[in-house]
Amino acid sequence: MRGERWEHIDNMTSEPFSIEPVVLIQEVFPGDTNAYNTLFGGRLLSMMDTAAGIVSSKFAHRQFVTVSIDALKFKKPAYQGDLIEVTAKVVFTSTHTAGCHVVARRIDRSVWETEDICSGFFFMVAIDSQMRPIPIPQFEPQNAEEQQLWDEAKSARDAMKSND
Repeated sequence: MRGERWEHIDNMTSEPFSIEPVVLIQEVFPGDTNAYNTLFGGRLLSMMDTAAGIVSSKFAHRQFVTVSIDALKFKKPAYQGDLIEVTAKVVFTSTHTAGCHVVARRIDRSVWETEDICSGFFFMVAIDSQMRPIPIPQFEPQNAEEQQLWDEAKSARDAMKSND
């Protein structure tokens, strides 16, 4: 059965398994671009969602699904041939949810300069093999920057929940 490999989760520790960020790098190919030769926003969103899912799974050793994306800002385009570096980090948790701050950067390979092109908060819910929410370890901010991201993610999540 598809979910059997996740059945061991009931006996897990309450401590996070990994608090390290996840970094994914991909090249922008012709099939990833629009008529202006810039990266499709949906393609970038997919890369960012993938990174959020991976960092959440590494953090909690659970399977996750995306519940919402908040405060997403597309700042600048990326072009065919650029490298896209997506960094995701768990910055907030609630009982079943991991809030991830995800930043995408383009690397212009003609000059090897990096610039931020998109950022946002991705909220992922841990699920069992029956697709039911399950508890996750809790993240605790360790410095002022982490506390600021925690506060921003919590505000975004609270706003999302108030709109339900």
